[in-house]
Amino acid sequence: MSLLDIQNLDAGYGDLQILTDIDLSVDEGEYVSIVGPNGAGKSTVMKTIVGIASHLGGEISYRGSDVSKMPPEEVIREGIAYVPQTANIFPSLSIDENLRLGAYVLDEVPTDRQQAIYNRFQPLSDRRNQQAGSLSGGQRQMLAMGCALMLDPDLLLLDEPSAGLAPNLVDDMFDRIDDINDAGTTILMVEQNAKEALQRCDRGYVLANGQNRDEGPGNELLHDEEVRQRFLGG
Repeated sequence: MSLLDIQNLDAGYGDLQILTDIDLSVDEGEYVSIVGPNGAGKSTVMKTIVGIASHLGGEISYRGSDVSKMPPEEVIREGIAYVPQTANIFPSLSIDENLRLGAYVLDEVPTDRQQAIYNRFQPLSDRRNQQAGSLSGGQRQMLAMGCALMLDPDLLLLDEPSAGLAPNLVDDMFDRIDDINDAGTTILMVEQNAKEALQRCDRGYVLANGQNRDEGPGNELLHDEEVRQRFLGG
């Protein structure tokens, strides 16, 4: 049984349908990427999983249970954490306060987990009391992922984690995502940097116009001539 299984998903915003008959699955421990052109509906998939976008039909199953009608806070309690592309930290709060808020659904902030995040993202450790709004783009993404990891999720959803980063920081960000996956967290990632995403992931899905176009092992999609010409810029 897949950790996450999506079948015939229709979704959008209000009555506006963006996704049509999307099928997608993620196995325990996998690293799966969703790629495709702008406007393909990639981020809508993530938002529908966590209950932000409108579920219009189809199934979203997590560990065999239907989560399609759950509000976001219930989805999070099930073990799914989501890092949106933008507005993913509280700029006026300190790094430490942001991490504590990441554990808001828990009865008590796990200080050992907080320290583990500082160990993983060392640039944050030296700035614990610094306002998050003063961080660089790469440090903000580290903090956003750190907040999600405060819940020790089984499935981490990442929406465009390299967006807005300087080119010299992109590889470092992907390396950190690799490490999170290697440590046992299942990853589902939407990424505009399709070539890098497919090179790193176990499997990939190509979306276009809100529908499935291709799927398969990341390296196979990366070297598929039709996929490269139509969706990856050749």
